[in-house]
Amino acid sequence: MDQDGKEADRLLPLVARGDQQAFEELYGLVAGPVYGLVRRVLRDPAQTEEVAQEVMLDVWRSATRYDSGRGTALAWILTLAHRRAVDRVRSARAAGERELRVGQRMEGPAFDQVAEAVEGNLEREWVRRCLGRLTDLQRQSVTLAYYDGYTYREVATLLSVPLGTVKTRMRDGLTRLRECLGSPV
Repeated sequence: MDQDGKEADRLLPLVARGDQQAFEELYGLVAGPVYGLVRRVLRDPAQTEEVAQEVMLDVWRSATRYDSGRGTALAWILTLAHRRAVDRVRSARAAGERELRVGQRMEGPAFDQVAEAVEGNLEREWVRRCLGRLTDLQRQSVTLAYYDGYTYREVATLLSVPLGTVKTRMRDGLTRLRECLGSPV
């Protein structure tokens, strides 16, 4: 582990106890890596700054939830950053899709809310059924990556298995999902 990682491991428990000086030091230590990770996901500098600040606020507020037995402090903070960035992407995508649907309703045929809800429920049930056909290991890997927003490397760390094993499980699981759903995943 590098010096910054060791220092983050030392500082985060102090932050959990409300030590503002420790938070300032931790902030100086991890703000750059957090910004870089969020920037790779979002690509928009303004949103990146906003999300990075939200992550650091999260670190201050939720430092007590850090469990050193599950990984390093830096890994925990970067996981928070990745999740927050992915959430922002999903939120923006959902907002865009909502705007598109509203625009289509105004232009096109009348919108049938009940039919949309039924269709959405059927699709979710279909995906759940197909996920149920995966092995437990495949389902666990796919769920962590696609529903919880973890990277393959983070999934490997969480499951305590080599990265190659996670990649194999993901490939096999996605192939089985594609076959079950009958279309490209």
